[in-house]
Amino acid sequence: MKNLWISLKFTLVMCVILTIGYVLVLRLTATVASPNDGEAPVVELNGKVVGAANVGQAFTDSIYFWGRPSAVDYNGGGSGGSNKGTNNAEYLAEVEARINAFLEAHPYLERKDVPAEMVTASASGLDPDISPRGAEVQIRRVAEARGMSEDQVRKIVEKIHQKPWLGLFGTYKINVLKLNVALDEAQK
Repeated sequence: MKNLWISLKFTLVMCVILTIGYVLVLRLTATVASPNDGEAPVVELNGKVVGAANVGQAFTDSIYFWGRPSAVDYNGGGSGGSNKGTNNAEYLAEVEARINAFLEAHPYLERKDVPAEMVTASASGLDPDISPRGAEVQIRRVAEARGMSEDQVRKIVEKIHQKPWLGLFGTYKINVLKLNVALDEAQK
């Protein structure tokens, strides 16, 4: 019985130490390793926070670039995919509707020109980035809606373009929120 009591006390003490220690180690690592001291990077416009840079948002107005669709309506508290397979009839109908809506907003495109990422939701439903191709196909629409030249919009896209770290790790991507804020700032 004495050994059982010692084992229980040791287990409880280790649980407390390791739980607190684990959290402290994670927090210290995030503070040292991340550019924002472990805090979510935010995007500001005119001194006001307009969103978190690492969480996708819904943009539907034609003056803005659109991000990937979200299976969770961009709800950061409940991220996740639809969990529907690629041969699920409901999923296929949803993607078809997204393709048709995208083509309606971009009449200069053909069906084969629509990037898959623009009509399929990411696994988290909160992807804040699109590929350079996803931005490229939208430049004409955004430029026309804003009364800007395509070259002006393209230069802003290229400025926001993020390259893989060290040219090796990650992908080429464009943060949609940062891009839309840069467009708003360019048109002040």
